[in-house]
Amino acid sequence: MRILLCIFSGTGNTRKVGAFFADVLRGLGHEADVALIREDVPMPAIEGYDTLVIGYPVHAFNAPKPVLAFLKRLPKAQKPVYLLRTSGEPSKINDASGISPKRILKKKGYDVRGEFAYVMPYNIIFRHSDKMAMRMWKAALCKIPKDAALLAEGGTSLRKVGPLRRTAAAVVRIEHPAMPILGRTFRVNRKKCVGCAACVAACPRGNITMKNGIPKFGGHCVGCMACAFGCPEDAVRISLLNLWRVNGQYSFEGEPAADEEVCRYCRKMYLNYFHTAEDGEQPFGSNLEKGKGK
Repeated sequence: MRILLCIFSGTGNTRKVGAFFADVLRGLGHEADVALIREDVPMPAIEGYDTLVIGYPVHAFNAPKPVLAFLKRLPKAQKPVYLLRTSGEPSKINDASGISPKRILKKKGYDVRGEFAYVMPYNIIFRHSDKMAMRMWKAALCKIPKDAALLAEGGTSLRKVGPLRRTAAAVVRIEHPAMPILGRTFRVNRKKCVGCAACVAACPRGNITMKNGIPKFGGHCVGCMACAFGCPEDAVRISLLNLWRVNGQYSFEGEPAADEEVCRYCRKMYLNYFHTAEDGEQPFGSNLEKGKGK
């Protein structure tokens, strides 16, 4: 079977998960390719693939706007599709992020068969410890092989979303029209900025350009936070959201957080997610650093 994973990723979490998912599928004897959903990457040709996987990070309980635009551009086809998402917390309200993608895909004739959810560390709101990031990755290494096997078998795993979660997701979908406006007000600390253009390269929307050696932010921001998170000098300031700014890559190395080291925020949710993922399972392979896609 030939499988195409179409991945939107800002700071690299979803790309890392998607890369490992593809590795596991290859280990099961299937062909698996990864295509990024970016402004500077052409629309992939899906005709030669048997199954599609659409991967994205949850933005305010919804799929990011570029993902919805990508799905609307897909040609009509009768193919199985699975959704793969990452979020900073294991709250069930994140299941609402699949509502719009499923609706668009079904209208185009696709058979949406499953939804796979993984928790990865925040790139906004607050910074997790590296131990927490490693515990999240350990859980993903336990979950992904089971999910990949279900996909390979053509199995189904869909999530139901009740009216309260639907309503909450609909309310915060204001992010879609708001971020292009707010993104124009992003700035850099000129005392820190060295003009390296790392933010330009990181932006999946092509929203940042250099002018006189200083980044200039345009009107196509979707709030992925790649610019602020990946700035080597922590020079990017994200306007009204700046108190939630997180800077610097996580280290997915070393020992995962023990239960007593799990953060207080959503503690019960995290512990339940970790225990469910790890129950009776060993992380895939002996090296917890597998799947280094960015």
